[in-house]
Amino acid sequence: MTSIIESIRAEFLRYKALAEAAIEQVDEAALSAGPDGNNSIAVICWHISGNLRSRFTDFLTADGEKPWRQRDEEFERRTVTRSELLEKWHQGWTVLLDTLGTLRDDQLQTTITIRRQPMLVHEALHRAMAHVASHVGQIVYIAKSLRENEWRYLSIPPGQSDAYNRNPGPEHAAAHAAKLAGQKSAEPPR
Repeated sequence: MTSIIESIRAEFLRYKALAEAAIEQVDEAALSAGPDGNNSIAVICWHISGNLRSRFTDFLTADGEKPWRQRDEEFERRTVTRSELLEKWHQGWTVLLDTLGTLRDDQLQTTITIRRQPMLVHEALHRAMAHVASHVGQIVYIAKSLRENEWRYLSIPPGQSDAYNRNPGPEHAAAHAAKLAGQKSAEPPR
């Protein structure tokens, strides 16, 4: 049986894999170019990393908005290499995944704080996942816009729904993340 924390971790990993599969399709120079003056993929990755590092460092014992975080700086335009972008990206994800690796289901009702506001651990985890998912959607949208006809679909391609439904692929988060990462599909949780 899968624990709730394991399920949440798997969903986070699905979003991580979606973003990384989109980023992989974008030319290095385009990672720093925001469409029509909007945030670039680099800016969004900086923001996600800063958010995850702040929220999940000392998750159970310190306010989720750390005094060392410089949130406004995360949104400054920047020109970065793919390597720099992925290094920053992984910094945030490492903190999140390490923290999730220490949590237990019996801690889901524990009260933590974010910006001096109390909330339960499960509320903070859902909030963080929704936040990450919205920004991953932006990354995928930007990457797809940049690639246009060369885009490799990360889910069911247009016109393929009936064929997919006859022979579905990985629906569980861990299996989907593994497929996106180009790994052998993981077994779905039981």
